[in-house]
Amino acid sequence: DNYLAEQGYMVPLDLGAKGTCTIGGNAATNAGGLRYLRYGSLRGNILGIEAVLADGSVVDSLSALRKDNTGYGLPQLFIGSEGTLGVITRLTLLVPPRPTSVNVAFFGCKDFEHVQRTFALARRKLGEVLSAVEFADRPAVEFVLQREAGTGIRDPLEAAHNFYVLIETSGSDEDHDMEKLHRFLEAAMEGEQDSGQGGPVVDDGVVAQDTVQARAIWRLREGISDAMTVAGYVYKYDVSLPLPRMYELVEATRERLEAQGLSATAKAAGYGHLGDANLHLNVTSLTGRDDRLLGLLEPWLFEWVAAAKGSISAEHGVGQCKPEYLHLSKADSAVVLMKQLKGMLDPKGILNPYKVLV
Repeated sequence: DNYLAEQGYMVPLDLGAKGTCTIGGNAATNAGGLRYLRYGSLRGNILGIEAVLADGSVVDSLSALRKDNTGYGLPQLFIGSEGTLGVITRLTLLVPPRPTSVNVAFFGCKDFEHVQRTFALARRKLGEVLSAVEFADRPAVEFVLQREAGTGIRDPLEAAHNFYVLIETSGSDEDHDMEKLHRFLEAAMEGEQDSGQGGPVVDDGVVAQDTVQARAIWRLREGISDAMTVAGYVYKYDVSLPLPRMYELVEATRERLEAQGLSATAKAAGYGHLGDANLHLNVTSLTGRDDRLLGLLEPWLFEWVAAAKGSISAEHGVGQCKPEYLHLSKADSAVVLMKQLKGMLDPKGILNPYKVLV
């Protein structure tokens, strides 16, 4: 991404691990990230791939064409396969122009219904310049504030709120973008009289005045996972759900912890990407690893997601922790075909063994 910046372009992907991850690993896991709403998945941005198979042969499907409808789309076979079908060695990536006008705003909402309304309003009012819409509940933000105490990172809003929404716009015309943002702010804070819903959708909000403030606001969102990890032993879940049911899982988890008398030592927090209904649910055990807590969460949580017509893995993949639950998100016929492909391309099972399939 630093190289592309010199040319005026950017990688269509932004995620918390951007300082340590590799583009090949991103492709192998079909990494999602913070700006999926604007640029889509890597599946849609990778034009071609070169991969090495288990027998050492090289598959060259390194096309740079936007449209190539000649036979099977082989690059898609390796994207998201988590290295179980081949090792990606080169790829062709579609890169968008780097925006020259970026704005970040941070809002407080009283409940998840208003979070959803804020997102819907942002899509209507900000349109083509909308690049990210993130949410976090108060417990998630409190973990960050506790960890970052003394670093200058603080809650930019005067009062605490049950939910927070971070909105980013990216474009090439600062005046045009600010005009759209101001119209959105007016509607969010005062309400849309012509929408039929009326009333404000947010209780408070702030717009970053410079890049320093923008980074500080982003830190409140991007720092959640690390902050919860430092606070104790964390159980992390990455799921996708229908947007109206997205936060129900967090509430159901807290009720389950309360019923078992674990709410004092196990803290659940929800945050994630509203644009693609991707919830990150973290449960931190303040007393360290707790197998009783793990047994309380799994497989109940995965079964809850399946019953809600969601996916047990939105962007983190299956890995070695979820193969036995793959059937909850994939039909039996699909799993059979996946095993057949694995057996054909890697008959000895030497490529990233014990992952994805059991």
